[in-house]
Amino acid sequence: MDNSKVQEILEKQLLTVAKAVEDKIDDEISAIDRLDSDDLEELRERRLQQMKKMAEKRRSWIALGHGDYSEIPNEKEFFSVVKASERVVCHFYRENWPCKVMDKHLSILAKQHIETRFVKINAEKSLYLAEKLKIVVLPTLALIKNAKVDDYVVCK
Repeated sequence: MDNSKVQEILEKQLLTVAKAVEDKIDDEISAIDRLDSDDLEELRERRLQQMKKMAEKRRSWIALGHGDYSEIPNEKEFFSVVKASERVVCHFYRENWPCKVMDKHLSILAKQHIETRFVKINAEKSLYLAEKLKIVVLPTLALIKNAKVDDYVVCK
């Protein structure tokens, strides 16, 4: 196949996709135009309820310590934190430079992602937990969802 043939086929495909997207947008615009005041009020009320629910979640997350990057003093506290929050990012660290760099970035992320609790625990002082979770390399992040370790981020 030569270049002009390929280009012609691509142009036809692009035109077809653009037409489909344009038709979909036109349908959505006409659906919005057909809304009457009762429909708009219903949409407004639904959105208001969503916003209230989100504000309530936000308040409960902040009450649990979300939005802040904090240190867990012991293994017992780790289990309390994990049970209380749906999503937790736990930094297993020791006092060295790579872990301090990770701390800096996690404190920034904690403020941006209030739906997740960001904590750190000294791996050298919590040997049982590090062994159970198979933490070998530090720093390591344990990504915990619904009280179960979902994944790890291991620095090399």
